[in-house]
Amino acid sequence: MAAQIIDGKEIAKIKQDHIREEVQRLKAGGIIPGLAVVLAGDNPASKTYVSNKQKTCNNLGMYSLLIEFPDGVSQEELINKISELNEDPDIHGILVQLPLPSHINEKVIIETISPEKDVDGFHPLNIGRMMTGQDAFIPCTPFGIMEMLDYIGTDISGKHVVVVGRSNIVGKPSGQLFLNKNATVTYCHSKTADLKEHTTRADILVAAVGKAGLITEGHVKEGAIVIDVGMNRNQEGKLCGDVDFDAVKEKAGYITPVPGGVGPMTITMLMQNTLKAAKSASKKR
Repeated sequence: MAAQIIDGKEIAKIKQDHIREEVQRLKAGGIIPGLAVVLAGDNPASKTYVSNKQKTCNNLGMYSLLIEFPDGVSQEELINKISELNEDPDIHGILVQLPLPSHINEKVIIETISPEKDVDGFHPLNIGRMMTGQDAFIPCTPFGIMEMLDYIGTDISGKHVVVVGRSNIVGKPSGQLFLNKNATVTYCHSKTADLKEHTTRADILVAAVGKAGLITEGHVKEGAIVIDVGMNRNQEGKLCGDVDFDAVKEKAGYITPVPGGVGPMTITMLMQNTLKAAKSASKKR
């Protein structure tokens, strides 16, 4: 029997309806959640992402501010702008679109963002809080994955989760969130000796490496939940994930499609984090 599809668009829509209602409540109290997006350079993919984030912001009744810099922007200029936004009471969330031009140190830029406005969840303070199970801004893609699993009623406790990929943005934080929910977690990556040996034991398999079709049906245990975070283009130029969807869906219990799976959830959780930042700021007024 083919796997059930986890529809990220549908789950995102339900979450966004809740966010919109909460935004209206905050507005009634005189607070408009504000998100500033800083874009440096002219990476076409980044421009598309930023445009989608702005659209969603406006659709949910939030204030959205886009600050664009040319490719040659100095690190000092970026730091000064972020410091200004840190002090701006109308801005509750600050997002610096990655990747940055090669002469800019991403680590320095991320650490300049105030942890209270770090709605991407990349600041070391938020990562540390997440690692130790404290309240934190959680990176948006891992946050979205957890919401999807919650939506389909997955009990994560005691499950074996295998995360393929160890990026700071998806792989590492995803594994930590599963660990926080009492799963047993295995990380795999490009140096893992026998990938199949690990992935075929997974109750929940998260593929997040950016390599089209890496995960085949031979990598998957019968009835497993397969979460595909990959965003690649195949030879025909079509969007596809890290999972061979057509083959794996015949073996998995649940699977996320690409597009329409994790992607819509990532932007939604960014909005959720911005709302959370605005609520937090409103309590301090």
